[in-house]
Amino acid sequence: MYALANPQQGARFSIALGLRTLTLQTGQALRDRLHLGEDELTVRVGGSANKALFEHYEQEAEASGSASKQVLIEEDAHVVFDGNFDSHPVLRRLSDEPGTRALIAAPILVCTVDHLMPATESTRGGRQIVPMLRLMSSDLVLDEIDDFDINDLPALTRLVNWAGLLGSRVLLSSATLPPALVEGLYEAYRSGREAFQRHRGEPGLAVDICCAWFDEHDRQHESCASSETFKAAHQDFAKRRLERLAKSPVRRRADILALPPLGKRPEEIRPATATLLRENALALHQQHHSVDPHSGKRVSFGLVRMANIDPLVDVARVLFQQGAPEGVRIHLCVYHSRHPLVMRSGIERQLDRTLQRAEPDRVFQQPDIRRLLDSSEESDHLFIVLGSPVTEVGRDHDYDWAIVEPSSMRSIIQLAGRVRRHREQVCESPNILLLDTNLKHWEQPGKPAFHKPGFETDLQWRLSSHSLSELLTEDEYKVIDARPRVLARETLHAKDSLVDLEHERLHQLMIEQPAEPLTKKELRIGKTPKPPPLGAYSWHVMPQLHLTGVLIQRDPFRQQLEPEITLALLPDEGGETWTLHRVDDGAKRGEKLYVPVEESLLVRVELAKEQGERIQPWGATDYLTALADLAEGLDISLERAARTFGTVTASARNQRWGYHPVLGFWRSR
Repeated sequence: MYALANPQQGARFSIALGLRTLTLQTGQALRDRLHLGEDELTVRVGGSANKALFEHYEQEAEASGSASKQVLIEEDAHVVFDGNFDSHPVLRRLSDEPGTRALIAAPILVCTVDHLMPATESTRGGRQIVPMLRLMSSDLVLDEIDDFDINDLPALTRLVNWAGLLGSRVLLSSATLPPALVEGLYEAYRSGREAFQRHRGEPGLAVDICCAWFDEHDRQHESCASSETFKAAHQDFAKRRLERLAKSPVRRRADILALPPLGKRPEEIRPATATLLRENALALHQQHHSVDPHSGKRVSFGLVRMANIDPLVDVARVLFQQGAPEGVRIHLCVYHSRHPLVMRSGIERQLDRTLQRAEPDRVFQQPDIRRLLDSSEESDHLFIVLGSPVTEVGRDHDYDWAIVEPSSMRSIIQLAGRVRRHREQVCESPNILLLDTNLKHWEQPGKPAFHKPGFETDLQWRLSSHSLSELLTEDEYKVIDARPRVLARETLHAKDSLVDLEHERLHQLMIEQPAEPLTKKELRIGKTPKPPPLGAYSWHVMPQLHLTGVLIQRDPFRQQLEPEITLALLPDEGGETWTLHRVDDGAKRGEKLYVPVEESLLVRVELAKEQGERIQPWGATDYLTALADLAEGLDISLERAARTFGTVTASARNQRWGYHPVLGFWRSR
């Protein structure tokens, strides 16, 4: 975006991301590497607690010398900003609003996409004004757009359409962009750009959009006046990318793990799954480990990805009960989104420190890893992250091996990108195992299995099988890379292929479908063609539909499918123990009420009594200790720290929650 900008004016763009943590990381990295001040680069995320935690730990890292910086542009390159709110006839009327000045004025804005969405999503009030002004005055970068849920794509399509309407350039950044998604967003942008051209362009000049493609090896540009031209250019670039990927050194090899009958009830299936995971984790460790140069011990870092949190916690509890065999020690980290913020942040910082492995032996110098290796006599150490889909995106981690409970081809590819991410040595034997199906197939037979998360639905998009060995070809899983996502087959079989299901669903949603032709009889009686189904494309295809709120209400961004509550773990007066509270809104604006719900909602678990031999938690094990350390670092009271950083969002429909600091929250049966 800097290269495309007028060098006399400087760059002006917004980077919109889906995850708060990734937004903060991106903003900090750009600020460091481009040497930008806070008036030149603004970071906006939805959660103030997330931002406070991130900035606190960044300051700690800088004080200890562990933060690193790297220059990305020449010293004389700069982002120019010479704006003056107070002298502008429109902007001066907005400058009193909190956060408005920074959101509009900063040349570079790094934000969660929620901050820009009101430009097209508002149906009342004036929430659309500020993001609309931002879109009107800067270019738009959408990072990892294919990581958004498919139900969010209509709203993102509306945003891209309005970026074209308001004269912005748009950059899509991802290694796994499916063709239907790219083509659909081009159509949306082109439609908006046509309106911009009519009102702001040279009269009579046709819309001819300059498009460009970039990756680590190649670049291509083309003027695309039509969808056909764009599609041909995109396919040409994608085919060349596929050829390069096919010739790249293989760092990730996968195999499908056939599953024996696991039982019929969750109480049988989940313990059997834990046993299977433990057995195969030990086997992968034997083939993919590093040797500690100080002690000669064999060490590996593995990721076990599970689709849903509640089965994950049940599996974790069984793993703790089973322990490890003689001569082996397992260090288990349970990582998902239902940890209180202070605990989740601690887990993520621990993994960030440990799993930066561009220098492979550096991990053995980490104080916490060194302490764990030196304090036990076992010769084999497995550091295992048992995680939910949060492990797939947003973290720059490098594991030695992985076991995956499948949900979609997209998630398999994303997770595979975390295996040997920083190390380029060729892999000779499988370092990724894919479970042949997932737990939903066993626990809910006859229902969709690759669903929430996943692309399968109950009616229209139902798969004929839930076995990966039937849904994937060997070319699609033996060597895992972006190829299945980047280019679709000529003929798609959505019911028989996990890959084709994703491409077909995206095609139906993003690209206008031709109307079914009428028969001669229907034409004679004057029957009108059946209107096409509503999709993401309807916003810019159907006349004047964007003047209504119909699509905004039908396909809202990040729709909450069930009511949620906020739970908080508040300490007692002495800080010796904590109790569970529900956080309600008070009568006054911004007021919060903390209602004790310990007896009605909580089931406490004593993990130490369940723990087997030669296995231990990897990471913090005590909530109050972690909270006290944070409160001291921020110089705030323990109570205030708990109200800000000791909260978690959970379903309001669930009647009982289990909790342990190592395991997080889960639905208690």
